[in-house]
Amino acid sequence: MNATGPVTQGALQSYVEKWLAVQPPQRIALAFVDPAKHAGHVALAALEQELLSAAYGIREPQVAMGKLNWWAEELSGAAAGGGRHPLTQALFADARARAIPAERWLAPPLAAMAQLEQGTAADFPAQLAAAAPLHGALAALETAWWYGPQASSARAARLAALVHLLHALRRLQDDAGRDRLPLPMARLARFELDRTQLGRPGAARDRAVRAQLDDLTAAWREAMRLPGPLSVFRGLESATGEKLARRAARAGDPLGTLQRGVSAGGFGVAWSAWRQARQWQRAAR
Repeated sequence: MNATGPVTQGALQSYVEKWLAVQPPQRIALAFVDPAKHAGHVALAALEQELLSAAYGIREPQVAMGKLNWWAEELSGAAAGGGRHPLTQALFADARARAIPAERWLAPPLAAMAQLEQGTAADFPAQLAAAAPLHGALAALETAWWYGPQASSARAARLAALVHLLHALRRLQDDAGRDRLPLPMARLARFELDRTQLGRPGAARDRAVRAQLDDLTAAWREAMRLPGPLSVFRGLESATGEKLARRAARAGDPLGTLQRGVSAGGFGVAWSAWRQARQWQRAAR
């Protein structure tokens, strides 16, 4: 994928595989974003996954803080030294990395650290507002990489936050004991749900999940009217996420439908990836 040597090549691919394990449909997108030609595009997606895994996947805040602080130091010094991490090396081997302001590289890990202690949001708008700093920073960096520092990231930022909230909802049972719950407090109160009930099937939980999905799909429609282009990866992630949210909202078992997800392949995913790639190629000319 780049000229950093065989050892770094193997290490880089291992991070790409971690990203693809979380987002299997993106394997289809790689047919249109050739890693041999666009190593940085793929490395940036894998870097985003590393930051999100630290921000949301590590249950001990001090451990997460340590990892995110390491990334902040790594990214703040990468412009001068090229970085130590395989992902950073792949990114800063590309001239476009230095065309992006240093603060834009640093913004995602700083935003991730700032939100580590957040609790459950009061309502759906508060959930979106809480997700905005981290996911907006990631979207701004990604948009600048794909389309230049002047391109608007408004649509990408909102869609990134919505995909995050959808992913959090899929983990409702697993995260029922965490401080930050996937359903806002107003939703829990409306359907008279406590943490114990979130961990097991029930009619009230189903109604709460559907109500959350209704808010998500409505916000998705609004987000698509915002300005700004999408990367191929962001566009495919958003399209598959919206499709899954709509399907789950109509299902008899909405949470089970969410957890089963969408097919990682098939014509629909390939068609969506092709459409996103075509839009990217037109905009990038």
